[in-house]
Amino acid sequence: MPADQLTFDNPLERYSRVEPPLQHQDEPAVQDKMSPVPDLGEKTYRGTGRLRGRKALITGGDSGIGGATAIAFAREGADVAIVYRAGEEDDAAHVLTEITNAGCTGHAIVADLAHAPDCQRAVSEALDALGGLDILVSNAGKQTAVESVLDLPDEQFELTFQTNLFAFFRLVKAALPHLPAGASIIATASLEAYKPAPDRLDYAASKAAINNFAKGLAQQLAPKGIRVNVVAPGPTWTALQVSDGVSDDQMVHFDDESTYRRAGQPAEIAPAFVFLASAESSYVSGETLNVNGGMVTP
Repeated sequence: MPADQLTFDNPLERYSRVEPPLQHQDEPAVQDKMSPVPDLGEKTYRGTGRLRGRKALITGGDSGIGGATAIAFAREGADVAIVYRAGEEDDAAHVLTEITNAGCTGHAIVADLAHAPDCQRAVSEALDALGGLDILVSNAGKQTAVESVLDLPDEQFELTFQTNLFAFFRLVKAALPHLPAGASIIATASLEAYKPAPDRLDYAASKAAINNFAKGLAQQLAPKGIRVNVVAPGPTWTALQVSDGVSDDQMVHFDDESTYRRAGQPAEIAPAFVFLASAESSYVSGETLNVNGGMVTP
């Protein structure tokens, strides 16, 4: 494990292969029960003050990429509200502790973002808790592998889009009246927006839609001085994998998907969100930053 995220080293060897044993959890999965537990950068992320005084809302901020981003934002000086689902209280408490240990305000919101009222409530609660909002990260996602389109239920297809795409749309609508010039909106897409896995048709299609929606929104909000960008991670070891997000065979061979021949860790994805949230990316909008271990995308 690197000393911190700024350490110079060989990226292929920065983390060991995950080599996960076969494991299953009901959705939503609890990160602390995974083997091995994903690295959120608790011991490695070193802040440099790039988000000092900022106020961020991160959905899916209790674990995985969202949790790593919440920790990174706090160590960069931002107050952070995270959204999590019922059943993920232990993971949310862990991330909140890391936020407060960084000397920043943390707030946890339990919500199911597949429901429109919860999107509005999450934004309202974050505004009240933080006293404003200038970073919105739409990261919460649903991924369930189904081998054949004939076995893909209409209900799952709809719920995946409600969670991944519609929530992004609704969060933007709720937050936009409160975002000042200079604010940053960031969505989580996926490598699968470009290279869809055949057993994740609904997930991949929703991520492609997120990518497209963000690029159009970036143009619409440019006159307001609000930037909209996307992070598209490659294979990253998170709770999605152990809650039927991949098949059993894909899980045990998870390290072999990327060009680096190892899974990514959430701590490696979080710096992309920090860059896009910070003022150093002031000339970047409508961009998709692919963080995928060398897997070439368009």
